[in-house]
Amino acid sequence: METQDNLEGNPPRRIHPTSEFMKKVRLPKSKFKIPLTIKILMVLVILAGLAYGSFLEYIRPYEYGIKVNKIGFHRGVQTKIYETGLYLVLPFGIQEMYKLPRALQVLELTNSAQTTAYDIRIEKAAHIQTSDGFFVDVAVSIIYRISDPYKVFTDIGPGRLFEDNGIIPKTEPALKNNLGKLTTEEFFNSPLRVEKALAAKQELNEELKDKGIVVEHVLVRYFKYSNEIQKNIEEKKLKDQLVFKNQAEARAAIEGAKLTKIEQEGKVHVAVEIEKGKAYVTRKEAEKDLYYRKKIAEADLLVKLAEAEQIRLKNEALQGKGAERMVGLKMAEVYKGIDVVILPSDGPSGVNPLDLNNALELFDVRKKGDNR
Repeated sequence: METQDNLEGNPPRRIHPTSEFMKKVRLPKSKFKIPLTIKILMVLVILAGLAYGSFLEYIRPYEYGIKVNKIGFHRGVQTKIYETGLYLVLPFGIQEMYKLPRALQVLELTNSAQTTAYDIRIEKAAHIQTSDGFFVDVAVSIIYRISDPYKVFTDIGPGRLFEDNGIIPKTEPALKNNLGKLTTEEFFNSPLRVEKALAAKQELNEELKDKGIVVEHVLVRYFKYSNEIQKNIEEKKLKDQLVFKNQAEARAAIEGAKLTKIEQEGKVHVAVEIEKGKAYVTRKEAEKDLYYRKKIAEADLLVKLAEAEQIRLKNEALQGKGAERMVGLKMAEVYKGIDVVILPSDGPSGVNPLDLNNALELFDVRKKGDNR
């Protein structure tokens, strides 16, 4: 809508209908009020947040803290090492807290960055000349830590300068001094290569001990010669392996022959021992049979002697007093079963069954004239 100004020739003004409506309608005033306590708490929270951001510095568990006073007394780097916790740091450039890593650090010397871990320092592989004049690119992992952050900060500098001005300039010379003593072939000798890596670690620690850095491990991951040298080495290694294979097979054949001989000797020895055992068993069985037969013969002899003695004693008994009467009784038992016996009763061979003495003489139990 247009106002009276438009009728008087003034430039028209546009009036929004809502604005006109709001002038006519009065909204009721809100009766809600924020309590004073809450207002005070809100102010305190805001002030605490500002104080935390401006006056306090948090040192994480994997960090060291170094405080530097730039204004006031005791200016310069403070010797105290700040570990995990909250610390007061004055703002506006009066004081400043620098942080250094406390955890293990890794320096990778490699030409294959995609094979390394995340968030570590990567440099080119060490280019080392062997003792016989060839060059080899060696990928090495240097694992180290900051042992004295005050020395690192004062001798090298803040931030990551311990990498650029500390560990990196010393690493490749130490590797060249030690791994460079190996020949082309000796690089393939794992124990010797590890020995030189340990020597490089010792040299690095000697170089860095005054700077507050300690090297924990020097790990040779892999190495690579130029393609032509690599091909020659592989061919030579294949030939060497073939020679070693033939030598091993020859030694295996010799040892196999020795083993066969030992087996045969063992079998012969076993057969001899078995025959000895059989002979021993046969001898013992013969001895047993001989002993058995001997004892049986002795027993039979004793039985026979006892029987002979029995007969002798019986004969002696029969020759004693009253023996003829016993014979007579036996003869009477013999005669008991005879109903009729016809014998001559007269003459020299006459038999009188009632004459017992004559019967005894007839059977040679008593001699003539013996009146016992």
